[in-house]
Amino acid sequence: MENLSLFDDPEIPDHQAAFEQWVAHRRSTGLLREPGSVQVYRDMWGAFTAWCLSQKPPVTLASVNALDLQAFQAARYGVKSSDLSLSPRHALRLMRLIDRVLMHHASEAGHRTNFAASHWLAENPRVRYSEAATADPLPESLTVAEAKTLITFLSSARPRPGVSSARRDSQAAMTWQDVRNRVSVALQLGAGLSPGDVRALTLASPTVQGGRVQARPWKLAVPGNGNSPARETPVAPWAGELLQYWLQVRAEAHIPGEHLFPSTRTGKPWSKDSQYRASRAVLEEAGIENAEGGSFRLRHTFAIRQLRRGTEPAQVARWLGIEPEAMGRYDRIVPGPEDVV
Repeated sequence: MENLSLFDDPEIPDHQAAFEQWVAHRRSTGLLREPGSVQVYRDMWGAFTAWCLSQKPPVTLASVNALDLQAFQAARYGVKSSDLSLSPRHALRLMRLIDRVLMHHASEAGHRTNFAASHWLAENPRVRYSEAATADPLPESLTVAEAKTLITFLSSARPRPGVSSARRDSQAAMTWQDVRNRVSVALQLGAGLSPGDVRALTLASPTVQGGRVQARPWKLAVPGNGNSPARETPVAPWAGELLQYWLQVRAEAHIPGEHLFPSTRTGKPWSKDSQYRASRAVLEEAGIENAEGGSFRLRHTFAIRQLRRGTEPAQVARWLGIEPEAMGRYDRIVPGPEDVV
């Protein structure tokens, strides 16, 4: 008969395996490249695992709750060796790690996500806002009312059956540049694009095949640049409808070239200054206050909405074309998923 260790317990989940799977996933997607960062994360997770398995009964990944995390933090404060005494900023980084590993573990296992770390951060503002004094300010975003107002305004550029004669006359008076300007703003809000992303899009960027509605673009292939790799990002349905209409307008205007949003009828690229002025004019016409720098407010609004829907931060980072570490700025606004109508 095979001898078993008294400490073998098949009920205890493999904390380390969950961490290694998370690391492997991030490496495969290019979101974790530096060996030094992996070692820091491994040390942090190792301390958390050791504490979990030292409890009676052991704390599992499924059972860990905000009270457990509070006890873990309390046990570590005051320890002087090897940076184990947690500063608020270190605690914030650790909680983000725990949250991400838990989310990935639940996704891989098909289980309900454990949001214990998000809940703990919500209850501990000293840690949650520990980076508020850094050079990275809180991202500005549209309010729910502002977002609805803007979407309504942008969508009015697209012809629909049953609209009033005044609306039809207004649409008929629009130039192709007017439609271009509104649709480009729609993709910043509805697909999380930066102004540079908008200018870089080509006619090959929209994906139509495989979508829920025939001929409606549902995702974009964003070309890479010196700051971020090539990537794909989803397009909100209302923004996809506008993009579909823009493709029709662009084709009817017989505009040559590869740029999705050209500057001129001859197909020249859209300049940074011209696009900035165009997007600002759209926001002002829609009645959005603080149109200055508004393009990035749209991108932040997209990111915050996705996080509130429960999308994994690493996935949102991929859609935005940024490093996962940069998602920390949103943790101070969205500590955990919320119901988004």
